[in-house]
Amino acid sequence: MIPWRGIAGVIGAALIAGGSLGCAGHEDRTRTALAALDRGAPREAVAALDAELGVGRPEDLPKLHGDDALLLLDRATVQQGLDRFDLSARDFGAADKAIDLLDMSRTGASDLGKYLFSDSAGPYKAPAYEKLLVNTINLVNYLALHDLAGAKVEARRLAVMQKYVREHEDESGLVGLGSYLAGLAFEKSGDEGEALGYYDDALAHAQYRSLRDPLRALTRGRSRSRGIDALVGGAGRLPPLDETGEAELVVVIGFGRVPQKEPVRLPIGLALTMVSGDLAAGDEARANTLAVKGLVTWVNYPVLRPGKGGYALPSFFLDGRGQSMEEAIDVEAEVVEAWHKKEKTIVLAAITRMIARLVAGEIAEGVTSAAAGKDGGALGLLVGLATTATMAAFDTPDTRCWSTLPARIAIARLRVPAGKHEIRLGARGASKQVEVTLDRGGWALVPLMVLR
Repeated sequence: MIPWRGIAGVIGAALIAGGSLGCAGHEDRTRTALAALDRGAPREAVAALDAELGVGRPEDLPKLHGDDALLLLDRATVQQGLDRFDLSARDFGAADKAIDLLDMSRTGASDLGKYLFSDSAGPYKAPAYEKLLVNTINLVNYLALHDLAGAKVEARRLAVMQKYVREHEDESGLVGLGSYLAGLAFEKSGDEGEALGYYDDALAHAQYRSLRDPLRALTRGRSRSRGIDALVGGAGRLPPLDETGEAELVVVIGFGRVPQKEPVRLPIGLALTMVSGDLAAGDEARANTLAVKGLVTWVNYPVLRPGKGGYALPSFFLDGRGQSMEEAIDVEAEVVEAWHKKEKTIVLAAITRMIARLVAGEIAEGVTSAAAGKDGGALGLLVGLATTATMAAFDTPDTRCWSTLPARIAIARLRVPAGKHEIRLGARGASKQVEVTLDRGGWALVPLMVLR
């Protein structure tokens, strides 16, 4: 005979423990930092991320555990917005390697955890757009530092990732900007052939008007490829910078933030409607059985919140005169498209976990009833329901993502007279003013990252 008081105590403790965890996930770890960015306080955001990473200052590189690599990506992006390009480049490099390791790791324990408890129990699998943008945004750091050696290394890492994405993932519209910046790195290093290859790849994804004059100079008016020839349009050769006494200025502005994931409780009926026709008949019957029991009538599921400021317009003034910019990439559109492609799969996984918990509850009910004898029916039902409810409390929707990705990135590139120039950039209510001195034939890349 099983003592009722002892079992009731165990069930109560389990429910309290499960309830204390609730549905808190990765979004809790970034909430303070993102709120600081919304207030226009990026240094406070870095401090909040430092606290989550267990370090005392942004100069410290943390030991990465679990999903800390994502927080390091967030810090790297904010650091770039503070013009701490060297620290940002270091953080991006460390996070990039750590995410690759997470992405490749698969264990039986994590698979079981994902099956019973939560998608967030397993290793993080970065979507294609995050993989591509790690190297793309880090290229901005190296080019801002005039570190062409570092930029070329990053460009080659990007090329490896681009090849992987083309072979294993859907083609991504975010390839263009990375190839553009990689081409710039090789062009300014004197490797014209490799630069033209990257520029050709960039033009396969977007018609960057700002590449027209640089390509006129690089190709010397000769035919190169269909994409390059179409952009140049027979305009002919343009003399190189050192011949004309000019220099070149590149401006890159990232602004807004991509949509964030947040957990919701989705009613079983609505969830079943969303995946109608994709769920096995037996599983659908079990799901309806759980709803009839009345204890748990929802599934935990992540949704996308609206993005931040992706449709604002950035501004660029050179020596007091407004300059035009072109959209380099629409990151938010890519995030939303990727989400819609896998949303049904995520709902299916949530329902599958719910059914697995129901089965576990039924097993617990049967074992308890058998052990308690003739009076064990009610006790078995209680234990079964408590088992299901407790496991449901541990079902944390997977809200992991690179939270500080800009919603959009714009670019401008133009020839300017050699000498001193005043640059004023703005986006989303933030501004940046710098003065650059360019030698004849020289160049500079000036970025602005506004993450609100």
